[in-house]
Amino acid sequence: MDYIEANFVVSPLQPFSEVLTAELAEIGFESFIETETGILGYSQQKEFNEKTVAQCIAEIILHGCEIKYDFKIIPAQNWNKSWEDSFEPIVIDNRCIIRAPFHSLNSKVEYDIVIEPKMSFGTGHHETTSMMAVELLDLDVKEKDLLDMGCGTSVLAILAKMKGATYVCAIDNDEWAYANSKENCLLNNCEEIDVKLGDADLLKPEKFDVILANINRNILLKDMGKYVKTLKKDGQLLMSGFFTVDVDSISACAKQLGLTRVDVKTMNNWALTHFMKK
Repeated sequence: MDYIEANFVVSPLQPFSEVLTAELAEIGFESFIETETGILGYSQQKEFNEKTVAQCIAEIILHGCEIKYDFKIIPAQNWNKSWEDSFEPIVIDNRCIIRAPFHSLNSKVEYDIVIEPKMSFGTGHHETTSMMAVELLDLDVKEKDLLDMGCGTSVLAILAKMKGATYVCAIDNDEWAYANSKENCLLNNCEEIDVKLGDADLLKPEKFDVILANINRNILLKDMGKYVKTLKKDGQLLMSGFFTVDVDSISACAKQLGLTRVDVKTMNNWALTHFMKK
């Protein structure tokens, strides 16, 4: 699928770039990169509505700032080339390396994961994936059943399988991510991972000991109830893909669903929350 890259120039930069980021996430933007003058926002082209963006900006500038923007279409075929031209291996917590097939094997780390991300999200470079990987490294998943919801490249599912999880299911509603996950599982000798194309409607009650959901705020709030229903007693729910300003709303929803908060981690305005089902 094609994406829209929107370049927003914000003055003054703070706090309005953070406000803008939160508002854009509400209208379908999936990821963001901070720049010296504002932010780059990325949305699937089919979800992008320039009129809605303009309305969002109009509400923010009422508070005394100036926001200018332009946008361009990024064709699907450009993402993989861009990644291959710039991708460098990333080491997580000195225990796990995420690399491309054209990088050499690293025998000094505990877990060596090979990823062909193509159009899929999840190389470990983004703060949310990195935080999820760190949390997963510290989590006991041996002989546990685990779900990677919104799996992207399935890097987290692969790490869980390498750590000894018994049954691992990886779900994404994007056809590119589904195909890419299948490929990455083969690359890492993790063919047992059950990769599925779809969303939270595929879930059934009482199945998983651990659920990882690295998606975005809106989907997490919409589907959290389904995650809880499919989580076993004393099960762990780890969520990321949202900003620090969203921690309160995520936590409030989790509390209403009977979850107990275990931990919160943050990195460059991105957040991770860890909950348990009692």
